[in-house]
Amino acid sequence: MQTRIPLLVCLISGLIMFAQYFSSHPVAKSIYENVLEWWQIIFAFTLLVGVAAFIKTNLKSISQKKDAPYRTISLLGLVLMPILALIGGTKIDTPFLWVFENMQAPMQATVFSLLAFFVASASYRGFRARSIPASILLVTALIVLIGRVPIAEFISDSIPKVGFWIQNYPSMSARRAILIGIGLGSMTTALRVILGIERTYLRGN
Repeated sequence: MQTRIPLLVCLISGLIMFAQYFSSHPVAKSIYENVLEWWQIIFAFTLLVGVAAFIKTNLKSISQKKDAPYRTISLLGLVLMPILALIGGTKIDTPFLWVFENMQAPMQATVFSLLAFFVASASYRGFRARSIPASILLVTALIVLIGRVPIAEFISDSIPKVGFWIQNYPSMSARRAILIGIGLGSMTTALRVILGIERTYLRGN
Protein backbone atom coordinates (compact mmCIF):
# COMPACT_ATOMS: atom_id res chain seq x y z
CA MET A 1 0.00 0.00 0.00
CA GLN A 2 2.92 2.33 0.72
CA THR A 3 4.20 1.95 -2.82
CA ARG A 4 0.92 1.65 -4.70
CA ILE A 5 -0.25 5.19 -3.93
CA PRO A 6 2.98 6.90 -5.15
CA LEU A 7 3.02 4.67 -8.25
CA LEU A 8 -0.63 5.53 -8.97
CA VAL A 9 0.01 9.26 -8.53
CA CYS A 10 3.06 9.01 -10.83
CA LEU A 11 1.06 7.10 -13.45
CA ILE A 12 -1.86 9.57 -13.46
CA SER A 13 0.43 12.63 -13.49
CA GLY A 14 2.57 11.20 -16.27
CA LEU A 15 -0.43 10.32 -18.44
CA ILE A 16 -1.97 13.78 -17.94
CA MET A 17 1.29 15.56 -18.87
CA PHE A 18 1.78 13.20 -21.81
CA ALA A 19 -1.75 13.74 -23.14
CA GLN A 20 -1.74 17.54 -22.91
CA TYR A 21 1.04 17.79 -25.52
CA PHE A 22 -1.25 16.21 -28.11
CA SER A 23 -4.37 18.19 -27.29
CA SER A 24 -5.28 21.82 -28.02
CA HIS A 25 -8.34 21.72 -25.76
CA PRO A 26 -8.62 24.66 -23.29
CA VAL A 27 -8.74 22.19 -20.38
CA ALA A 28 -5.37 20.75 -21.40
CA LYS A 29 -3.85 24.22 -21.64
CA SER A 30 -5.23 25.22 -18.24
CA ILE A 31 -3.81 22.04 -16.68
CA TYR A 32 -0.40 22.80 -18.16
CA GLU A 33 -0.47 26.39 -16.88
CA ASN A 34 -1.44 25.20 -13.40
CA VAL A 35 1.40 22.69 -13.44
CA LEU A 36 3.83 25.47 -14.30
CA GLU A 37 2.62 27.37 -11.24
CA TRP A 38 3.16 24.26 -9.12
CA TRP A 39 6.71 24.00 -10.44
CA GLN A 40 7.47 27.50 -9.19
CA ILE A 41 6.27 26.50 -5.73
CA ILE A 42 8.39 23.34 -5.86
CA PHE A 43 11.42 25.38 -6.95
CA ALA A 44 10.91 27.70 -3.98
CA PHE A 45 10.84 24.78 -1.56
CA THR A 46 13.90 23.20 -3.17
CA LEU A 47 15.70 26.51 -2.67
CA LEU A 48 14.83 26.40 1.02
CA VAL A 49 16.05 22.81 1.23
CA GLY A 50 19.31 23.79 -0.48
CA VAL A 51 19.86 26.72 1.90
CA ALA A 52 19.16 24.50 4.92
CA ALA A 53 21.58 21.85 3.64
CA PHE A 54 24.22 24.54 2.98
CA ILE A 55 23.88 25.92 6.50
CA LYS A 56 23.95 22.45 8.07
CA THR A 57 27.05 21.39 6.13
CA ASN A 58 28.96 24.57 6.95
CA LEU A 59 28.05 24.51 10.63
CA LYS A 60 29.20 20.90 10.84
CA SER A 61 32.51 21.78 9.18
CA ILE A 62 32.99 24.78 11.49
CA SER A 63 32.37 22.60 14.55
CA GLN A 64 34.99 20.15 13.24
CA LYS A 65 37.37 23.06 12.46
CA LYS A 66 37.59 22.18 8.77
CA ASP A 67 38.13 25.35 6.70
CA ALA A 68 36.39 27.30 9.44
CA PRO A 69 37.29 30.82 8.16
CA TYR A 70 35.97 30.12 4.66
CA ARG A 71 32.83 28.43 5.98
CA THR A 72 32.18 31.37 8.29
CA ILE A 73 32.53 33.87 5.43
CA SER A 74 30.12 31.77 3.35
CA LEU A 75 27.50 31.81 6.10
CA LEU A 76 27.97 35.54 6.66
CA GLY A 77 27.44 36.17 2.96
CA LEU A 78 24.34 33.98 2.95
CA VAL A 79 22.85 35.98 5.83
CA LEU A 80 24.12 39.42 4.81
CA MET A 81 22.86 39.53 1.21
CA PRO A 82 19.13 39.03 2.01
CA ILE A 83 19.39 41.55 4.85
CA LEU A 84 20.93 44.16 2.55
CA ALA A 85 18.26 43.48 -0.07
CA LEU A 86 15.46 43.91 2.48
CA ILE A 87 16.90 47.08 3.99
CA GLY A 88 18.09 49.01 0.93
CA GLY A 89 16.55 47.16 -2.00
CA THR A 90 18.34 45.91 -5.10
CA LYS A 91 18.37 49.07 -7.24
CA ILE A 92 21.37 51.13 -8.35
CA ASP A 93 23.56 52.68 -5.63
CA THR A 94 22.35 50.29 -2.94
CA PRO A 95 24.59 48.30 -0.55
CA PHE A 96 23.26 45.04 -2.01
CA LEU A 97 24.26 45.98 -5.56
CA TRP A 98 27.62 47.33 -4.36
CA VAL A 99 28.45 44.00 -2.67
CA PHE A 100 27.26 42.12 -5.76
CA GLU A 101 29.34 44.15 -8.22
CA ASN A 102 32.48 44.50 -6.09
CA MET A 103 32.62 41.12 -4.38
CA GLN A 104 30.45 38.45 -5.97
CA ALA A 105 31.05 39.40 -9.61
CA PRO A 106 34.89 39.47 -9.26
CA MET A 107 34.82 36.10 -7.48
CA GLN A 108 32.71 34.61 -10.27
CA ALA A 109 35.10 36.03 -12.88
CA THR A 110 38.02 34.48 -10.98
CA VAL A 111 36.38 31.07 -10.92
CA PHE A 112 35.58 31.19 -14.64
CA SER A 113 39.13 32.29 -15.45
CA LEU A 114 40.47 29.30 -13.50
CA LEU A 115 38.10 27.04 -15.44
CA ALA A 116 39.72 28.26 -18.66
CA PHE A 117 43.06 26.84 -17.52
CA PHE A 118 41.45 23.53 -16.55
CA VAL A 119 39.80 23.32 -19.98
CA ALA A 120 43.10 24.08 -21.70
CA SER A 121 44.85 21.39 -19.65
CA ALA A 122 42.13 18.82 -20.43
CA SER A 123 42.25 19.74 -24.11
CA TYR A 124 46.01 19.25 -24.18
CA ARG A 125 45.67 15.76 -22.67
CA GLY A 126 42.74 14.84 -24.91
CA PHE A 127 44.14 16.15 -28.20
CA ARG A 128 47.46 14.32 -28.17
CA ALA A 129 48.05 13.01 -31.67
CA ARG A 130 48.71 9.39 -30.78
CA SER A 131 46.46 7.97 -33.50
CA ILE A 132 44.79 9.02 -36.73
CA PRO A 133 41.41 9.89 -35.11
CA ALA A 134 43.20 11.91 -32.42
CA SER A 135 45.20 13.72 -35.09
CA ILE A 136 42.02 14.57 -37.01
CA LEU A 137 40.43 15.85 -33.80
CA LEU A 138 43.50 17.93 -33.02
CA VAL A 139 43.65 19.54 -36.47
CA THR A 140 39.90 20.21 -36.47
CA ALA A 141 40.03 21.81 -33.03
CA LEU A 142 42.93 24.02 -34.04
CA ILE A 143 41.12 25.17 -37.18
CA VAL A 144 37.98 26.02 -35.21
CA LEU A 145 39.93 27.81 -32.46
CA ILE A 146 42.03 29.81 -34.89
CA GLY A 147 38.96 30.61 -36.99
CA ARG A 148 37.26 32.27 -34.01
CA VAL A 149 40.23 34.58 -33.38
CA PRO A 150 40.30 37.93 -35.25
CA ILE A 151 43.90 37.31 -36.35
CA ALA A 152 42.69 34.43 -38.56
CA GLU A 153 41.36 36.92 -41.12
CA PHE A 154 44.85 38.38 -41.52
CA ILE A 155 46.30 34.90 -42.11
CA SER A 156 43.71 33.73 -44.63
CA ASP A 157 40.05 34.46 -45.37
CA SER A 158 39.34 30.76 -45.79
CA ILE A 159 40.23 29.80 -42.18
CA PRO A 160 37.10 31.38 -40.59
CA LYS A 161 34.94 29.93 -43.37
CA VAL A 162 36.33 26.44 -42.79
CA GLY A 163 35.82 26.84 -39.04
CA PHE A 164 32.18 27.85 -39.47
CA TRP A 165 31.66 24.99 -41.96
CA ILE A 166 32.97 22.49 -39.41
CA GLN A 167 30.64 23.90 -36.77
CA ASN A 168 27.58 23.99 -39.03
CA TYR A 169 27.89 20.55 -40.64
CA PRO A 170 30.15 17.84 -39.09
CA SER A 171 29.91 19.18 -35.53
CA MET A 172 26.18 19.89 -35.81
CA SER A 173 25.45 16.40 -37.15
CA ALA A 174 27.28 14.82 -34.21
CA ARG A 175 25.49 17.16 -31.82
CA ARG A 176 22.11 16.24 -33.26
CA ALA A 177 22.93 12.54 -32.95
CA ILE A 178 23.80 13.07 -29.27
CA LEU A 179 20.58 15.06 -28.71
CA ILE A 180 18.54 12.29 -30.36
CA GLY A 181 20.18 9.75 -28.06
CA ILE A 182 19.46 11.94 -25.03
CA GLY A 183 15.84 12.30 -26.14
CA LEU A 184 15.38 8.56 -26.58
CA GLY A 185 17.01 7.90 -23.23
CA SER A 186 14.82 10.49 -21.50
CA MET A 187 11.70 9.03 -23.11
CA THR A 188 12.68 5.50 -22.05
CA THR A 189 13.35 6.61 -18.48
CA ALA A 190 10.06 8.53 -18.34
CA LEU A 191 8.10 5.50 -19.55
CA ARG A 192 9.83 3.28 -16.99
CA VAL A 193 8.93 5.70 -14.20
CA ILE A 194 5.33 6.17 -15.37
CA LEU A 195 4.74 2.42 -15.72
CA GLY A 196 6.29 1.69 -12.33
CA ILE A 197 9.28 -0.27 -13.65
CA GLU A 198 11.82 2.26 -12.35
CA ARG A 199 11.32 2.65 -8.59
CA THR A 200 14.56 4.17 -7.37
CA TYR A 201 12.67 7.24 -6.13
CA LEU A 202 10.88 4.86 -3.75
CA ARG A 203 14.23 3.85 -2.22
CA GLY A 204 14.30 0.54 -4.05
CA ASN A 205 10.85 -0.64 -2.97
